[in-house]
Amino acid sequence: MIKKTLKRTTLILLLLLAGSITLIACTTIGSNPKGERQQRIEQSAQYNLDDKQFENPIATPLSTGRSWFSITMDFIMNGEGRTPDQALPEDAPPLSSLDNKSRDIRFIWFGHSTILLELEGKRILIDPIFSDYASPVPYVIKRFQPPVFTIDQIKDIDVVIISHDHYDHLDYTTIRELRERDIHFFTPLGVGAHLEYWGINPDNVHELDWWESQSFNGLTLTATPAQHFSGRGLSNGNSTLWASWAIQGSKQSVFFSGDSGYSEHYKQIGETLGPFDLTFLENGAYSVDWKFVHQLPEEAVQAHKDLQGKAMVPVHWGMFTLALHSWHEPIERVSAEADKQDINLLSPKLGQLVSTAQLQQGKPDQNWWQALVNTKNTE
Repeated sequence: MIKKTLKRTTLILLLLLAGSITLIACTTIGSNPKGERQQRIEQSAQYNLDDKQFENPIATPLSTGRSWFSITMDFIMNGEGRTPDQALPEDAPPLSSLDNKSRDIRFIWFGHSTILLELEGKRILIDPIFSDYASPVPYVIKRFQPPVFTIDQIKDIDVVIISHDHYDHLDYTTIRELRERDIHFFTPLGVGAHLEYWGINPDNVHELDWWESQSFNGLTLTATPAQHFSGRGLSNGNSTLWASWAIQGSKQSVFFSGDSGYSEHYKQIGETLGPFDLTFLENGAYSVDWKFVHQLPEEAVQAHKDLQGKAMVPVHWGMFTLALHSWHEPIERVSAEADKQDINLLSPKLGQLVSTAQLQQGKPDQNWWQALVNTKNTE
C-alpha cells in the first residue's frame, strides 16, 4: 500500500512539474501578431504575402550547407573553452553614478547584447536580458554570471529598444519586471504583440518597419535593416521583423546592429544616417555554418567602416554559449582585425561605465581577457 501511494504521489508530482514547465514555456513564448497589427505587417516591403513571413532582401539560408544534424552533434560533443573557468572581471560603478543622466554618450555593457546607453539626457536600455537563462525553460543556455546590477537597480529608464524576438534579446522575465514603469518600447514590426501579452501598456509600444523613424523627447530612433530571422516557437518563424537601430540626438548618434549577417545594408545605413560616434556591433555566436545570419568578427570591423563609425564596441559575446567557438575567440579575432585596420575598438569590462571622454581619448581596459586565457593555457 505504501509503495502504491509513493508511486502515485511521485507520478502526480512529475505531472505537476511537467505542467508547470509547459505553462512557463507557453507564457514565455509570447503572442503572435493579429488583427490591425498583422494588417500593418502585411503592408511591409519586407513581408512575403505568399509565404506569410518576413524575409531578407537576399536569400539567407540558416546553414551554408552542412546538415543541422551534424551541426547539432558538433555543438553537443565538440568545442573547447566555451564557458570561462572563472568569473569574468567586472568594474561596476557605484549606483550613485547613475543618479543623473549624461548629456553626452555614456554606456554600460552587461554582456551579450544588453547595453545601458545615455544620450543627450535620455537613458536607453537595449535588448535587456537580466534573467538567468536565454531560453523558454530553465536550465538551458545559462548565463556565465549574474548581471552587475539587477533590473530593479536601474532607475529612470526612458526607452527600451528591442532588435528582434529571439530569447537572448527579448527576455520575458525582464520585460515583466518593467511593466509597471512608464517606459516606451521601440521594436520592429510585430514584436509588440509579445510585449502587450506580457502586460506592457500598448500606448507605450512603438513598432517600426525598416527606415521608419520616430522622434522621442529630442531623440530620433530609426529601425534600420539587418540580415537575420525571428521566432520564439515551433510555428511562428519570421512572423515578426528583425532590425538594427540608429539612435540620433541633435549632436551625436549611436548605431546598434542587433543580430545580422554581413551585407550591403551597413554601407547603405552609413551613407543615409552616418557617420556614427559609436557603433555596437554583433561579434559572437558565429560560425561559417551560419554566417549569413551572424557575421564573423572580421566582418564586424568592416561593418563599422561601412557605417562610418568613430568608435566601435563588439557585443553579442561574453555571457552565453551559443556556438562552437570559445568564449574568448570573438574578442581576440575582432581585436586583431581592428588593430590591423586601425579602428578605435573599445572592449570594456562587464559593468564598466564608459563616457564620451574615453571614446575620444583612449580605450578602456583593453585586453582584460588575456589574463584569464593565459592562466588557462599555463595550467
